[in-house]
Amino acid sequence: MLELDLQRASQAPAPSDAEFRRWCELALRQRTADSELTIRLVDEAEGRELNHTWRHKDYATNVLSFPADVPDEMLDIPLLGDLVICIPVVAREASEQGKALEAHWAHLVIHGCLHLLGYDHIDDEEAEEMEALERTLLAELGHPDPYIDDEH
Repeated sequence: MLELDLQRASQAPAPSDAEFRRWCELALRQRTADSELTIRLVDEAEGRELNHTWRHKDYATNVLSFPADVPDEMLDIPLLGDLVICIPVVAREASEQGKALEAHWAHLVIHGCLHLLGYDHIDDEEAEEMEALERTLLAELGHPDPYIDDEH
């Protein structure tokens, strides 16, 4: 079961609660345990501040993933962590990249959830595994390969 805390800290248009739940459940279905996560939707000012604080980069990015750092003696709690998604960045990227807005939202939510599960894209092998899973999940939703333009 998924417990999703959706925090709308920006007034900018964003997908429905049901869409966020659908994308999270799809990304997390490989996990048999219950899952708890928070998605905070922010404007560029908050996105920039968080990216600067945690990644030392002075700009707002599309999605930040904060996996829960759970002590070993509490490993059975279902807390996965938090995602922070910057609404204006998502909208701008979708437009600039010629992607459907819904598809880009789905991709970033799935991408963030996979980070919370421990997937990463630091080295090429890990990136290939994570991107292959993203492609599969997005195809199930009827969305195109989000990396198609990156390869040409």
